[in-house]
Amino acid sequence: MAQKKKVQPEETPAAIAATNWNFLFKWLFILGGVATGVVNALAINPDFTIPSFLIWVSVAIGVIVGIFYFSSDDLINVGLRFMIFSAAARSLPGESEAVAYATAFFLGFSFYLGPIVLTLAVMYFVKKYILSK
Repeated sequence: MAQKKKVQPEETPAAIAATNWNFLFKWLFILGGVATGVVNALAINPDFTIPSFLIWVSVAIGVIVGIFYFSSDDLINVGLRFMIFSAAARSLPGESEAVAYATAFFLGFSFYLGPIVLTLAVMYFVKKYILSK
């Protein structure tokens, strides 16, 4: 006897748009973290000065990603990423130049994760204590 084929439900335009935005915010998160890490690693060189607006752009991207990409219920996992990158940066010995650049990259990435964690914490407590009543 022939097997019945399951009918695949068609995706609605809203579901397609949501996955497209999710894809965009995922790459914004990745590129923002890598860019912040690289700029912080380049800042080791005394001839390189970080423009002040780059720090605020990194913070703004972190807040946007924290609001739209991560769920406030995911606060523990993102907080663990922040702690892991911070601990990795602090645990590397700074004896060679390559290790110094790696340490600066990890610190830069943890600087980027900080605003994301703070945004998720605010969203979590607002959802739990203000919006639940």
